[in-house]
Amino acid sequence: MIIVAGHFIVEPEQREAYLESSRQIVERARAAEGCLDFAGGADRIDPGRINVFERWESQEALDAFRRAARGGKRPKIVSVSVEEYDVADVRPLFGKRAG
Repeated sequence: MIIVAGHFIVEPEQREAYLESSRQIVERARAAEGCLDFAGGADRIDPGRINVFERWESQEALDAFRRAARGGKRPKIVSVSVEEYDVADVRPLFGKRAG
């Protein structure tokens, strides 16, 4: 499993426009083969921060999505801190694993 996590910084007055411009890519990612979760959302404290979280079955699934994905025009990103993690084991935090 691959996890992609981190955040983008945009100008605070551009955050809602950035999130709205990302709507289609989120929908496409969630429908993509191998996508377990894909989310981006406004940070509750920093008005320019957008938190990113993705879970993929494999690097191959993530790479295939990235090759096929084409983002539209979005507001400028001021800075980015997003990393990929290779996950070796997963344990449910509460009760049994869903699904």
